Amino acid sequence: MGLRERQRLIRREKIRIVLEGLRGEESIAALCRREGIAESLYYTWSKEFLEAGKKRLAGDTARAATSDEVKVLRKEARDLKEVVAEQALELRILKKSMIADGGDDE
Repeated sequence: MGLRERQRLIRREKIRIVLEGLRGEESIAALCRREGIAESLYYTWSKEFLEAGKKRLAGDTARAATSDEVKVLRKEARDLKEVVAEQALELRILKKSMIADGGDDE
């Protein structure tokens, strides 16, 4: 199991534990004993979970980009920089030709 898979599993476990606590079918103390975690850790996770939900409902959907998204954005930025460089070169050539044409008219 790779690091990403373990992290994903850990996140799923946190969510599962927090949701069980929110259901209230057993006390938080009993849930934490069964899961082998400190109550303070449960309450930290619960607070993070509720804050994330509140932000999502408020429309704050900012999140970290995945590595694939970063690669796509970097390629897009490179392509755009290339277009800007080509346009700048064309503009410089056009300006030089206009200056040269202006000198011929005099």
